[in-house]
Amino acid sequence: MRVLGIETSCDETGIAIYDSILGLLSHTVYSQTVHSSFGGVVPELASRDHVQKILPLIEQTLYQAGMTVRDLDGIAYTKGPGLAGALFIGAMLGRTLGFTLGIPTIGVHHLEGHLLAPFLEPNPPSFPFLALLVSGGHTELVTVNEIGDYQLIGDTLDDAVGEAFDKTGKLLGLDYPAGALLSQLAEKGNVHRFYFPRPMVDRPGLDFSFSGLKTYAAQTVSSCQILDEQTKADIAYAFQAAVVDTLTIKCRRALLETRATRLVVAGGVSANHALRQSLKTLCQQHHVSLFFSKPIFCTDNGAMIAYAGCQRLIAGEQDGLSVNVYPRLSLTECTKLYTG
Repeated sequence: MRVLGIETSCDETGIAIYDSILGLLSHTVYSQTVHSSFGGVVPELASRDHVQKILPLIEQTLYQAGMTVRDLDGIAYTKGPGLAGALFIGAMLGRTLGFTLGIPTIGVHHLEGHLLAPFLEPNPPSFPFLALLVSGGHTELVTVNEIGDYQLIGDTLDDAVGEAFDKTGKLLGLDYPAGALLSQLAEKGNVHRFYFPRPMVDRPGLDFSFSGLKTYAAQTVSSCQILDEQTKADIAYAFQAAVVDTLTIKCRRALLETRATRLVVAGGVSANHALRQSLKTLCQQHHVSLFFSKPIFCTDNGAMIAYAGCQRLIAGEQDGLSVNVYPRLSLTECTKLYTG
């Protein structure tokens, strides 16, 4: 089965074609730059940019795969969570195109796409596994028994880790998207100059909180008489080290509690080099297999939507004629994949 994947949940337009036998045939991603002058995503502008870019990207992706729309067997699109207007662009186009071609369509949970992105790799994980999902909008620890069978065992009480990265980067005067730039800046930081607290590691449980860490960063910035580039790098290093240590400590607890032998790390923040190195060391110490996606498949992309949608279409699932999107959609609302 050849499935077209459409991802439009926020400020990336991701298109891909996945073949159930041959694997990923082609993929393209357009990252919107229109938001840079605003310091964050403007929903109306995001929707307009999706409208302008989505059809040319579909044509480009089909061309790269040596296909036409008539060669498609199904279409998957992101149904939520995300920005309502942006989601609706991809959902409406995917549903309309499927109806016109007479092929099934399926709405995919955005976070399920992230969780299954490592299955695009040559050596994918097997079920069950523990997953750390870290992105701009989510920080979650999830036990994954199979596709659609998810149990949330740890969640953020306030800011998601990616959001905390972006807001702290903005405090340092970095351009949007500030989180990725903060990670680059941290590589130049002095290891010993600042030390930031590791939030909620002194109490039991697997939940996260990053708003206090963001506030601590703001106080540190305001206390500096001179905020030169080296000072910014030192603050960036201290902030990133606190985040990485916190995530690693919580993952260690979760691995011990669940006795999982496989850890999947997904979402945009999973591309962070310091986090990857820390979790690699953790998993080596506990004899746990660690799985990441390529960095290009850590951030929002159509390939993960095409893969997840393909698995559900093969199982016989498909949407009706109505087009529905869900800006707020919990991962636990996913249905267990029916395998007959």
